[in-house]
Amino acid sequence: MLPRNRASRTPRARRTLAALLLAVAAVATSTTTAAAAAPTAATAASRGWNDYSCKPSAAHPRPVVLVHGTFGNSIDNWLVLAPYLVNRGYCVYSLDYGQLPGVPLFNGLGPIDKSAGQLAAFVDKVLAATGAPEVDLVGHSQGGMMPNHYLKFLGGAPKVNALIGLAPDNHGTTLLGLTKLLPYFPGVEDLLNANTPGLADQVAGSPFMTRLNAGEDTVPGVDYTVIATRYDEVVTPYRTQFLDGPNVRNVLLQDLCPVDLSEHVAIGTIDRIAYHEVANALDPAHATPTTCASVIG
Repeated sequence: MLPRNRASRTPRARRTLAALLLAVAAVATSTTTAAAAAPTAATAASRGWNDYSCKPSAAHPRPVVLVHGTFGNSIDNWLVLAPYLVNRGYCVYSLDYGQLPGVPLFNGLGPIDKSAGQLAAFVDKVLAATGAPEVDLVGHSQGGMMPNHYLKFLGGAPKVNALIGLAPDNHGTTLLGLTKLLPYFPGVEDLLNANTPGLADQVAGSPFMTRLNAGEDTVPGVDYTVIATRYDEVVTPYRTQFLDGPNVRNVLLQDLCPVDLSEHVAIGTIDRIAYHEVANALDPAHATPTTCASVIG
């Protein structure tokens, strides 16, 4: 029986569990019928990013690589942030990773260690095209956490100046504690592992998370920024997103703008207050205070 002081959260918990099960079911039954509608890099280039002719400026010498979240893709996750950064003079790139066979559009579902390998190859491609020695990484949700594997285990640290995570599940998530209920739903946990390993890897205490978080949270030579919202209903508790270590800045959105109600999806896809903090982290020498008025910038 649930404790009485959690009773008020039961409706939200039920919705979260329903969303989890629906997502798993959708992935398990997906076909290739929507493949023709999949977004392409050309679509992004037409909006000003993924332009491989872009050369970083003296003001912004490092290209920015955007790393989408679970169920995201290289276009939809960044329809607001990518142009926001392009308009500020950055060379901006985004990748698709974690694709599963027969599942179009919805990425970030494959094994996360393999996704980190895709990120490694993409960073090398961007560096070769731009001539820059390093990139800055900006990721949402899984996309803010997965690069840690690249930095720790795949030799990424010398190629990365900064990692900026928007609601990253750096230490896994309990999904409001509902993942602890999976053993009570026969077959669901096996479905997660068999069909969506990228979800299973993100569960707090999973073998992937245990290895990722053994030892220090960070690696030397990389600056880290974590931007979280107290209303996050996916990466819970939200404070588990924060990192410990040198060169880390942990930011709670509501400390900057108390009336910002963004939850897990909004902080990564539309929140211009969060984006102002991203801009500050990319160019700390010219950072300006982030307030509720930053939504206008």
